[in-house]
Amino acid sequence: MKRNSKLSSTLHILVHMAEAREGIQTSEQLASFIHTNPVVVRRTIAGLREAGIVASARGHGGGWQLARAPETISLAEICTALGETLLPFSTAPESPGCLVEQAVIAVLDDFRAEAERLLLQKLARVTLADIAADFRRRYAALGVTDHAV
Repeated sequence: MKRNSKLSSTLHILVHMAEAREGIQTSEQLASFIHTNPVVVRRTIAGLREAGIVASARGHGGGWQLARAPETISLAEICTALGETLLPFSTAPESPGCLVEQAVIAVLDDFRAEAERLLLQKLARVTLADIAADFRRRYAALGVTDHAV
């Protein structure tokens, strides 16, 4: 199974945005943090703009920035805006006429729905500011007093 890193990559970008001194950052700058193409960044965070998590400006001097304070942005909100599911299995039918598959899906659907509900509850209690604060603690533990992200 291929590992889905969309949420973790997006959180990585958002922490850099939260910690940025210059405010607006280009897609190129954000892409360099996660070693990808700027087009991937634009596609990934477009849903965050629609959800009011980030804002973008076009043209010279344009780029991306957080639309709200990091302490008001929960991980659940980010996950939902990305359209992500964090569960490693799907219950979409592959053989809709198969009675065995129907029985399996009936059991797993209830489990999946409950697991997603619990996961979103937990993610709702963690904010982007919490991750940024943890980053700053880890950075300070290295003995460096000033950081540039």
